[in-house]
Amino acid sequence: MRGGNVYEIDALRLLVTVADTGSFTKAAQRLNYTQSAVSRRIASLEQRAGGALFERLARGVRLNPAGHALYRHAVDVLDRLARADRELSMIREGLGGTLRVGAFSTANISLVPTALREFGRTAPDVEVVAVEGRSGALLRRLADGALDLAVVSDYPAGLPPVDGVTTALLLEDEVLVALPRRHPLAGAGTVDLYALRDEAWLQDAPADRPMMLTEVCARAGFRPRKTVRIAEWTGKFGYVAAGLGVALVPSLAAWAVPDEIVLRRIEGLAPRRAVHVALPATPLPAALRFCAPLREAATGSAA
Repeated sequence: MRGGNVYEIDALRLLVTVADTGSFTKAAQRLNYTQSAVSRRIASLEQRAGGALFERLARGVRLNPAGHALYRHAVDVLDRLARADRELSMIREGLGGTLRVGAFSTANISLVPTALREFGRTAPDVEVVAVEGRSGALLRRLADGALDLAVVSDYPAGLPPVDGVTTALLLEDEVLVALPRRHPLAGAGTVDLYALRDEAWLQDAPADRPMMLTEVCARAGFRPRKTVRIAEWTGKFGYVAAGLGVALVPSLAAWAVPDEIVLRRIEGLAPRRAVHVALPATPLPAALRFCAPLREAATGSAA
């Protein structure tokens, strides 16, 4: 083989077909060529290879040692290309490739896992990479091309506009109040937050961020006398269960609440937050396919 030669895919496919059929004539019939065209193309291929690839017999042809060597490589190349075509087709249909899904913490408790479980049944060959973060950061990563889809919330200060990103409402998530099971108001159907004005309230955001807690308590007619900053939901639930405070909890987190805690609706105009699915301007087919089970999971969460 002469260094620097590049073999055309069609020529390699022709080589394999001639070798498999043992005949220029049969190969021509299989590939819808004329026999003279096959002869010319094989001669050109042999010129590129630097010598004969076939032994010409009285009836048909067979590979010589050089032909056998090139045949093995040709079969490997054609197989790799066929697998590449299948993989690309799967990606175009949303059934293959990688899907990078971002979500805020409470969406990862039940909403997103439920959708991913169903998605895995219908698109098992898609590799899902899950990323957790705050909604603003997820939207920026989506715009930067680091995510393919994100589940975001308008809490605490609305969704910032991000160029190249579109959002669609998934559900309205009601905010509840979490109380220890032994709390005097734990048995109430709804709770007037004013009755909790002397409780310690658990929150996680830095002091310079706008807080739903501040707004909700102000609407109920008081300011919390004490706040305890706990970053993770598991920590908040631990403090509430121990009777060290109460907390606002979105209904999406209800599945993870331990038995020592009860969730109660807030009397009056219950606070809600909107949960959206966000996509880039040109979404991956797998991302579009994932939207269907995500909406089904959202419907179940909102029920």
